[in-house]
Formats: sequence, structure tokens, C-alpha cells
Amino acid sequence: MAGQYKKARKDSLKKRQIFEFYLKNTGRINNWDLVDCTAPHIVGDFVLKDGANILRFLVKSNNIWERRIAIMSTAPFIKKGSFGETLFMADTLMNDEHDLIHKAAGWMLREVGKRNISVLEIFLSTRYKQMPRTMLRYAIEKFPEEKRKKYLKGEI
Repeated sequence: MAGQYKKARKDSLKKRQIFEFYLKNTGRINNWDLVDCTAPHIVGDFVLKDGANILRFLVKSNNIWERRIAIMSTAPFIKKGSFGETLFMADTLMNDEHDLIHKAAGWMLREVGKRNISVLEIFLSTRYKQMPRTMLRYAIEKFPEEKRKKYLKGEI
């Protein structure tokens, strides 16, 4: 599906059909690999142009894979230098019970930091002590070792 979506003409009906089919069939998406390989390229690309309201719905789903779709679909926003959706999703997922969600949110936060470290550090400044450890570790993975240790010890 991701390949078909990529080949479809920009702003085409075909892209909308693939996007809608994908969302109607999230019940068949049942692992992190399927989400990570498809969500940014289909959902993320589509909502980048059409509005991210669907992501705010998915992030509150009872389905773990729909929540992961929401956070992973912010990757195209990050690439464009727009971080608000990612930060909102990560904040919303702070109390999620699943480690696979913490990993995805931390990964997307790390991507924000690669493009604008200040934005990431402002986000972390009021949250890092309450963040799930996995989310924090992923988010600060590229920090210098000393700074990373301070975050992990709660000394920032």
C-alpha cells in the first residue's frame, strides 16, 4: 500500500482512497513493523496536506496500533520542521501503558531534537521526570553522554 500511495499522482483521488482504505482496516495492522513502514508514508503524508484531526482521534484509541499510527504519522511534520503535532502526541501518550508506544514517542521526540534541540529540551524540561523511562531514553539517545546521564538521574 505504501508503494502504491507513493506512486499515485500528487493530490490524487487514488491517494485519498488508499488513505481511507488504510484507516478502515487498522484492525488488520497488528504489529509495530507494519505501523512503522506504512503510517508515516500513507497517513502522515496525507494528513500533512489535509489536516491532522484524525491523528488526535487515533492517539486516544483503545487500539495500541492506532495510537502508534498517530505518533508515527507525525514523522512527515517533523521533516517539514513542524513539531507541534509530535509534541502534542508525545504529551498525550506519556501515561500510555505500552512500552511499544513509549518507544515510538521517544523516537519521534529524538527526531524533533535532531532538527531543533531547543524545542526538544523545552519539551523535556517540564516532563522528563514523569516520562516513562523508555520514552526518555529514546528521546535523549543522541545527547552527549554527560547530559544524558543528568536527565536519567533527574539532575537537569
